[in-house]
Amino acid sequence: MPVNQDVIITCALTGAGDTVGRSPHVPVTPEQIAASAVEAAEAGAAVVHIHVREPETGAPSRDPLLYREVVERIRETGTDVVINLTAGMGGDLVIDPEAPLRQLPGTDLVSGLDRLPHVEELLPDICTLDCGSLNFGDGSNLYVSTPDMLRTGAKRIQELGVRPELEIFDTGQLWFAKQLLAEGLLDDPTAFQLCMGIPWGAPADPGVLQSMVNMLPRGAQWASFALGRMQMPWVAQSILLGGHVRVGLEDNLYLGKGVKATNGQLVERAVRITESLGSRVATPDEAREKLGLRPRA
Repeated sequence: MPVNQDVIITCALTGAGDTVGRSPHVPVTPEQIAASAVEAAEAGAAVVHIHVREPETGAPSRDPLLYREVVERIRETGTDVVINLTAGMGGDLVIDPEAPLRQLPGTDLVSGLDRLPHVEELLPDICTLDCGSLNFGDGSNLYVSTPDMLRTGAKRIQELGVRPELEIFDTGQLWFAKQLLAEGLLDDPTAFQLCMGIPWGAPADPGVLQSMVNMLPRGAQWASFALGRMQMPWVAQSILLGGHVRVGLEDNLYLGKGVKATNGQLVERAVRITESLGSRVATPDEAREKLGLRPRA
């Protein structure tokens, strides 16, 4: 597999994890998230991946009004960046292990269509589609995304003309994403995000990544990332296998041991790694062309 010569850098700005109290740099309010998106774009990110949070508490949210404010704030600056909105929220199920039919606090489980109202309203360049269910960390937390939910969600995203980024946490999910393609529910070029090191999905192991890359459909665009201290090594790993990259505070809070990062600093580090490998960083327009997106309005 050849080294990728033109690398799309995605910055995942805030995520939905319990990270707000662990770093002062994790953006919470729409104003902060939009400012962080602009910072990441100016540092070299062609794509920003956006979650929203409740401004008062920092808790993850699905509120379309918050998404609208973030997107409008980014667009009002005139910053040229590809907008990627998560559509993965609404899949969280926390069960009582002694009474599995009882849902515990932390559950936020809705249908595939009910995960998409902000996508329907805002029509971003990209939205995510999490391609399977997963034991999410230790305990009794599950992420639920069934084949029926995925077929329904993929069809609606296709109808909207939005490009799905296929979030893949294990090989079975990649297998099913290819089934969606075979059923005509995905359009070429497909875009895959190979998510590594999330317990208990695919481990951050170069051999596992190579196996997943080998499974991709012909002509697919793909990126991968890994959590925590593996984030920057994974930038190099992805490029060397021919892929694009993702960094950002959703997946890693540190620039180095004990040094808290900003999104802009993480993107700058990814740019340096990319260029040190002899590759170049793709512009937003180049990313749009590679990913089959609409030209910038």
